[in-house]
Amino acid sequence: MSTLTYTAIVERSTTGYSAYVPDVPGCIAAGETFEETTKMMQEALTYHLEWMREDGDDIPESISSAIEVEVPASIS
Repeated sequence: MSTLTYTAIVERSTTGYSAYVPDVPGCIAAGETFEETTKMMQEALTYHLEWMREDGDDIPESISSAIEVEVPASIS
């Protein structure tokens, strides 16, 4: 079975975590913990892509990536 890989951005909120996939507009998830949110994001993305395919929409190419950037702590 082949798989598709997309970058998901996970952000901490005042009530837990939320996530979105930049390459798949409208695909979001939220949960109380990071782990719950990543699981919900995987499920949301799976269903979102299935619905797109059923509707005859093109499956978007994964072109986004995320990096961490370090800056000196003295600036804060």
